[in-house]
Amino acid sequence: MITVFGSLNLDLIGTVSRIPRPGETVPGGSFSTAAGGKGANQTLAARRAGARIRIAGAVGTDAFAGEAIGLLESEGVDLSLLRRETGPTGIAMIFVDAAGENVIAVLPGANGTATPAHADAALADLAPGDVLVTQQEIPQEATRRALEIAREKGIVSILNTAPFLSTTPELAPLAAILVANETEFALLAGEGDLETLMADWARRHGQTVIVTLGPDGARAATPEGLISVPALKVDPVDTVGAGDTFVGYLAAGLDAGMPLEAAMARAAKAASLACLAPGAQPAIPHADAVDAAR
Repeated sequence: MITVFGSLNLDLIGTVSRIPRPGETVPGGSFSTAAGGKGANQTLAARRAGARIRIAGAVGTDAFAGEAIGLLESEGVDLSLLRRETGPTGIAMIFVDAAGENVIAVLPGANGTATPAHADAALADLAPGDVLVTQQEIPQEATRRALEIAREKGIVSILNTAPFLSTTPELAPLAAILVANETEFALLAGEGDLETLMADWARRHGQTVIVTLGPDGARAATPEGLISVPALKVDPVDTVGAGDTFVGYLAAGLDAGMPLEAAMARAAKAASLACLAPGAQPAIPHADAVDAAR
C-alpha cells in the first residue's frame, strides 16, 4: 500500500507566447483548468501505474473542490483520509510557453491547514514495507512528522524536494529516498560534478538520492553505487506534470517489489510520455502506454 501525504490543487493554466519577465505583459492564448497539486498528481500517477494507493490531504468547501478530486475519484483512489476544510481549495496558477516550459505560482488554500497531528492520524496504520510519498506543498512541520513516523515504523519514505524551500536541507536527510531535479539538488549539495556530489550525499546520509534530468533521464546514487536510466525521445508539449509522474511511477514500482533501476526506468518513460499533452493529471499516462513505449 502507498500513502501520499500532501497537496491537492486545481490548476489554472494559460498558454503564452513566452514566459514574461518581471513587470512585463505578454500575449496569451488558451485557458483551461485541470486537477493538480503535487500530492494528487503523484497519487494519480501511481494509480495509473497499477498501484493500490490513498491520499491524505485536504480540499476546501468552494466550487473548486469537486473538480480538484474528480480524476482521483473516477480512477479508484482511496479518499478515506481526505479532509474538507472550511475555505478555499489550493490553487496553482500556471503559464506555459510555446516550447512547453512553464512557471507556476501556488496558493495553498486548504493545503496550508496540515499539521503534525494530521500526519499522526493519517499514518497510524502504516506497517513496515509500506510506501510513503511526500512533497513540500503543505506545511513543513506536517511533512517532517510524516517522515519521522516512517523512520520509526520502517516504512519506505520518498521525499520530492519540490517546491524547494529554505527548510528543505533540514528535511531532506529524513527520507529513505530523496527525489530532486538538477536545480533542486544543486541547492542542496552545491555546484560541481553531479555524480560525485550525489555519491557523497548518499554516503553521508545513508539514503538513496535520485536526480531527474528531463530529456537525459534520471540518475540515482545509493550507498552502494550509481544508477542511470534514459528518457524517451519526445517533442514536449507541456512539462508541468513530468516530475510528479516520475515520482508516482517510482513509488508504484517500489511498492510492487521492482528493483530500484527497473522502477526508475519505468518512471522515466512515464515522465517522458507525460510531456506529450497539456496539463498535469490529464497528461499522466496509463501503465499499458508506458509499458508499450520504446
